[in-house]
Parts: sequence; C-alpha cells; structure tokens
Amino acid sequence: MAGPKLRFGAFIAPFHPLRENPTLALERDIELVQHMDRLGYEEAWIGEHHSAGYELIASPELFIATVAERTKHIRLGTGVSSLPYHHPLMLADRINQLDHITRGRVMLGCGPGALPSDAFMMGIPVSAQRDRMDEALDVLVPLLRGEQVTKITDWFTLQEARLQMTPYSRPSVEICAASQVSPTGAKACGRHGIGMLSIGATQSGGFNALASNWAIAEEAAKDAGTTVDRNGWRLVGPMHIAATREEARAQVRFGLDDWLYYFREVAALPLAPQDGSDPVDALIASGMAVIGTPEDAIAQIERLQKQSGGFGAFLFMDHNWAEWDNKKKSYELFARYVAPKFQGLNENRETSLNWAAENRPRFIGEAMAAVGARVAQHIQEKGTDNIRPEILEAMGMAKKPE
Repeated sequence: MAGPKLRFGAFIAPFHPLRENPTLALERDIELVQHMDRLGYEEAWIGEHHSAGYELIASPELFIATVAERTKHIRLGTGVSSLPYHHPLMLADRINQLDHITRGRVMLGCGPGALPSDAFMMGIPVSAQRDRMDEALDVLVPLLRGEQVTKITDWFTLQEARLQMTPYSRPSVEICAASQVSPTGAKACGRHGIGMLSIGATQSGGFNALASNWAIAEEAAKDAGTTVDRNGWRLVGPMHIAATREEARAQVRFGLDDWLYYFREVAALPLAPQDGSDPVDALIASGMAVIGTPEDAIAQIERLQKQSGGFGAFLFMDHNWAEWDNKKKSYELFARYVAPKFQGLNENRETSLNWAAENRPRFIGEAMAAVGARVAQHIQEKGTDNIRPEILEAMGMAKKPE
C-alpha cells in the first residue's frame, strides 16, 4: 500500500535586484510557476509587499488569477496576505472569487505584514500588526466558510457580513498562518484549526523552534476545541542544486550578493557573515541553505523531518541566486531526483525490478523452452534448411560436416 506523499513547491516573495527590468522579472515569476506546474510541483505561494523595491508583487490575488489561466494542476496560495492591510470582508470576497475561478486551486496564507515600511506608509503601528492579524483571522475563517459575521474593532466593522457566493471548496479554501520564531502564528493556527507556514524553517532560530512551535499549535488547538494536522504544515527554506557541488557554488555567485544585501541592509536579517568570509560556506555550514547536489537536498529534508517530527510540504524560499536557465534546471533536478524519494514514486518500480531479477532464471528458462518448442515444430514440418546453425547447435542438432 502506498504511503503518504510529501508535497513540494515554492514560496515566491519574490526577490528581484534593482539592476533588473521589473516587468521582465514579473514575467519570469509567472513562467517559473508554469515550469513548476509542468514538473509536477504541488504548490506555489505568492507574496504581498509594497515597498523596498525587491519584492515586487503587490497583489498575490492578481498574480494568482493570471497564472491560474496558464497552469493546469498546481495549487496557488497567497504567501502571505498581510491581514492588517485589508478590510477582512474585501479580502475574503477576493479569495472566494478566486476559489471559484480556479476551481478550488487557491489557498489563503495569512500574516501580520513583513516589512515595517509597508505598515508605516499606511499609518499602521508595527506594534498593532499582530493583534490586527488575530482580529482579522477571527472573522476571515467563518466568512470563508459561508457564515454570517458581525464584529466591531478599532480598525474595521462588520455588520451582518456574509459572502455572496457559497465557497467552492468545502468547508472553505485552505487557510494557513505564517509562523517563525515567535508563538503568534502557531497560536493562531491552533486556535482556528488551520495550517502553518514556517517561513524561516532553516534559519537557526526557526529550525530550533520547529518542534516547540508545533507543540504550541497543538496546545492552542486543544484549548480551542479544534485540531491541527501536520499535513497542513509547510516548511520553507532556500536551495539551489546542480549536477555537482562545484557547479552549484559557481552558479549562485550570479545573484547571491544582491540577495544578501537586501536582507542585511533592508530587511535587517543577519543571514551571512560580514567579516569577509565566504557567504556560501556560511549558509551551508549553518544549515540554512542547500547549495549543492540532489543528495544534499535529500539530506536537508531528512534533517527537517527529524527536527520537526513530520510535516506535509517543503517549499523553496525562491530566490534569484543563479541565472535563469540554471535556476530552472535546479527546480528540474529536484523534481527528477529528490521529490521521488519522499513521494514513494519508485517503490513499486524497485519491487518490480527486483522481482524480475530474482526470477530471471525461471523466466528465461521458460522463454527459451517456448522458443525451442516452436523451432522443433518447424524442423519437424519443414526440416533444418532455413534454421541458423547456431540455433541448431544450441538445440544439440548441429549439422555434421560432410
């Protein structure tokens, strides 16, 4: 009996350096999801950002509507919708419309908003973002199930609010909340019985918090009378793979420095050393990133499984470390050589191959006997004139020289 399949996908913020044409960069993001769809990836999550110049997608819903027309199978999520930036009814209505348009392929990822500069431009206190996320989730979950909601807060009002259309997905679209080191996201997941997106799963703090965050989610679910399912837990981390480690290291030199600059100087995350040592070595040594081969990617996922106790999907933290062709090849190598190991795709093939090899003597003997019987029948009817000498010799009927 086939076991469960670990799912794979990408968390596409995205990260595009200022030296690139932004229009073409967005087009490549669309093409990437098409490429993933052809390769059999299960999910793509699309970010929402409004400042700082690198993360260019302002509306994940618009992106999802566009790419849904160009793909067939891949599920598409907001990764994530910043809840304090939207009136909950408006966001729920847009997601519900996408649920119908995509025939159930849309997912809602939720968060408080990652960039303080976004919140500043809208006059939202950074200190209020997580509280507003919780308040929005309190109404989004029932709204997306088709329920009526009345709620008044200091930043939105709902009066007998209900979506016009019954949800396409039942009981609603899948909902996930972002979680990193703090317990905010994990508690929200447990309280509402929704999925969890561990966005910094491979960073030291996020990696160390995996098991404890899931424990927090389970405890919150127990207190709220809900349940959480590990199958709805997504772990996110960066990878770039090639045929050899040397090739992978050389390929990421193309764009790694741009990515590191953004996180050090703008997003303010200390992801690599600033003492002049090689950042590739540091990212690999810390366990944050895979820059290597399919075997290295397999080892990373096994490491995450052991640390977390089990999860449902691994998502690449998508980046542009390598040139476009090499980036696409990395996704292809993963789909060909890594995903099958965690999805059991070759288990029956291996069993069949071993079975055929173990029984080869019997099968070959039966095949040769069947062929020999037909040859003997032909000789009896027509003689040996048209039978090749080596066949006659194998049958012990070689002609003697005159």
